[in-house]
Amino acid sequence: MENPTKYTISALVANKSGVLTRVAALFARRGYNIESLSVCATENDEFSRMTIVLKGDEYILAQMMKQMDKLIDVKKIKYVEDEAVLRELMLVKVRTNAETRTQIFEISQIFRANVVDASPEATILELTGKPSKLDGFVTMLLPYGVMELARTGVTAISRGNACIGDETDYKEKV
Repeated sequence: MENPTKYTISALVANKSGVLTRVAALFARRGYNIESLSVCATENDEFSRMTIVLKGDEYILAQMMKQMDKLIDVKKIKYVEDEAVLRELMLVKVRTNAETRTQIFEISQIFRANVVDASPEATILELTGKPSKLDGFVTMLLPYGVMELARTGVTAISRGNACIGDETDYKEKV
């Protein structure tokens, strides 16, 4: 597959044990890797929101959405369009010393990252934003020595008045 695209799927699922395992197993059985996965409770205690990023083409996207839709615990599912708000949180520990600390802080200010911990040998930075912004931040920090990195995975929500409860926005099971 040449130049696979990243697609984001948002699903409203039953908020009960085993749902995450069943969805992840569905991808694994078909040989598709989940690039990013974020799951959280919603405003309704009965449901959780899953945001899944997968790499592939439109055929793979369509197949995985159809397969997910067959799962009883998946109540609503939607391909998240470009106009949605996508965010990710990252913590990154960078090697620092007296000479490089000021440079690291300047890069952090450009990207609007927060310093959450500092020691003589390392600084931990926190950044929230689009995945491409986080990627760019890491690229700028690599020459200084990235010691550790943790990312939450993408979370997405539709812009405007469309919401998960809107039947025009999500395909709902009857």
